[in-house]
Amino acid sequence: MAAEAPTSTEYIKHHLQNLTYGKLPAGYQRHDGETLQAETWTLAHSPAEAKDMGFMAFNVDTLGVSLVLGVLFLFLFRRVAKSASTAVPTGGQNFVEWIIEFIDSSVRGSFTGRNSMVAPLALTIFIWIFMMNFMDLVPIDWLPKLAAWLSGDPHLFFKVVPTTDPNATFGMSISVFLLVLYYSVKMKGVGGFVGELTLQPFGKFGLPFNLFLEGVNLIAKPVSLALRLFGNMYAGEMIFILIALMGGAWAGFSVGNATLFGSQILLSLGWGIFHILIVTLQAFIFMTLTIVYLDMAHQEHH
Repeated sequence: MAAEAPTSTEYIKHHLQNLTYGKLPAGYQRHDGETLQAETWTLAHSPAEAKDMGFMAFNVDTLGVSLVLGVLFLFLFRRVAKSASTAVPTGGQNFVEWIIEFIDSSVRGSFTGRNSMVAPLALTIFIWIFMMNFMDLVPIDWLPKLAAWLSGDPHLFFKVVPTTDPNATFGMSISVFLLVLYYSVKMKGVGGFVGELTLQPFGKFGLPFNLFLEGVNLIAKPVSLALRLFGNMYAGEMIFILIALMGGAWAGFSVGNATLFGSQILLSLGWGIFHILIVTLQAFIFMTLTIVYLDMAHQEHH
């Protein structure tokens, strides 16, 4: 007998749930009624199980897709670099040189210090985030169904857009934040960095108020970086899911009528074209703010 089709709510929840691997305690009763006899590292089979795994759990799909895209980025750029020629350049070499010139001009326009790490970091951030965002343009069911077929589990969770996972966006933003703290202390010294937090903008007599304002401003940097990227990509993913649901509803409502099906295709295509701008813009914003924050970390305020 054919499996019962999921409801709209089940479809949305399934596509927004990560494939989570973590530890469940002994005595835990799983969603299928199985009771674990010992602590077990396993894949979560429901959102409740993923939640109960706690902090020490891994979103396998986020880690896997982002790692594959990172390796692909390194492979493609290394291949172009090894075959680069001063003669007539290939299309790939032209494309990579154009990207590097774009990143270089962005760094020169926003970073006033001297640090050879900033440009490579900006390049890595822009390309890697762009590639992760671009996964949002892959048809919503293709890769999840492929993963389900390969695993033999038709209900397997699999999110293909790493930047719709706040763990990924916060991981990147916290990494940038740690670099900002490191260079703030390195360039200004511990005393200079503490002085910025406690003596600005109202001088030594406004120390508590200064610390509160500057502390909030400092913590807001990684939070805003992470939530901006996550929020925009999550919203875009939701719209693609809703478009897919509309297509399924229209197909069931109008069997043999190609008009509504064509409308759904046009709607998906239109949103996809518009989403290319969002995908690129979010990668650019994350990169630019990283450059600006590092520039601020290199500046001394008196």
